[in-house]
Amino acid sequence: MKAIKIFERVLTTIPIMFGVAIIVFFFIRLTPGDPVDIMLGRSAAASQREIEQLRHQFHLDEPLHAQLGYFLGDAMRGNLGYSYIRNKSVVDLLAERLPATIELTLGSLLVSLIIALPIGILSAVRQNSFLDRFSMAGAFLGISMPGFWLGIILILFFAVYLQWLPAQSRLGYDVQLQEITGMYVLDSILTGNMPALMDSLKHLVLPSITLGAGVAAIVARVLRSSLLEVLRSDYIKLARAKGATEWDVVMKHALRNALIPTVTVVGLQVGVLLGGNMIVETVFSWPGLGRLVVDAIFNRDFPLIQGAVMIYAITFVLTNLVVDVLYTYLNPKITL
Repeated sequence: MKAIKIFERVLTTIPIMFGVAIIVFFFIRLTPGDPVDIMLGRSAAASQREIEQLRHQFHLDEPLHAQLGYFLGDAMRGNLGYSYIRNKSVVDLLAERLPATIELTLGSLLVSLIIALPIGILSAVRQNSFLDRFSMAGAFLGISMPGFWLGIILILFFAVYLQWLPAQSRLGYDVQLQEITGMYVLDSILTGNMPALMDSLKHLVLPSITLGAGVAAIVARVLRSSLLEVLRSDYIKLARAKGATEWDVVMKHALRNALIPTVTVVGLQVGVLLGGNMIVETVFSWPGLGRLVVDAIFNRDFPLIQGAVMIYAITFVLTNLVVDVLYTYLNPKITL
């Protein structure tokens, strides 16, 4: 029954994706600048005939509704078009860059949860203590710090001064790795390549901390607030009256209910991590989707922007579906 509900939810994402595709298609064309002028601006001089040929090649000389028809028709066949600037299929470009972005997102999410969960729990259990005030002050600092600033500080300290960790790219030039999924940590494990595993983890540390610091601060504050509220509930008082240890009260009775709003926030933050990594990828020269999208926006590469936004939207919708499914496990009274 739950599988049918999940399948129905997946089907409902189809009209959402069409809506996103249409909105992105029209809004990106409201931006100033002509992609043909940008393309031909790289050559010394182009004749009017060459300009017209290029417009015709990419259907830019046709009305908007006709261009939209081409885009939606191709998208239904799994074809997101052809990049104006890179002369390559958008699907191939996204497939090349997406694994790096997913790896960075997962690394940032792991870092944020490792920091946030113990801090949130300890702050709630020891409310108004020095640990609580210190942790919440650190959370404010984490929320306030812009990613590009934190990234530069980490590079200066750990890469330049201490020389413990690399500052850019995903793998050292002297390390060989057979790519399977495009996610270097996973590929290193699958191929049993320990030098590549250690090197890819070192490259992942600084950008993951930079991107995950803000998320850790938000999750810690939400978990603390929700856990404090649950700890004041009558069933928690009853558990304590029955002689349950404080560890059992917190970890077995209170934490499960407190995790429901926390899971919501984590799900939303996954979308933020995916879509908000452009600056961090630029600071650390991380060859992910964010840098590709920034270049596409500056070059008015419409097909590539549309394809990337659709990938972001699909990921965001699926993440929220996973969050809804997790609700049903945390609280069986909730249905999809």
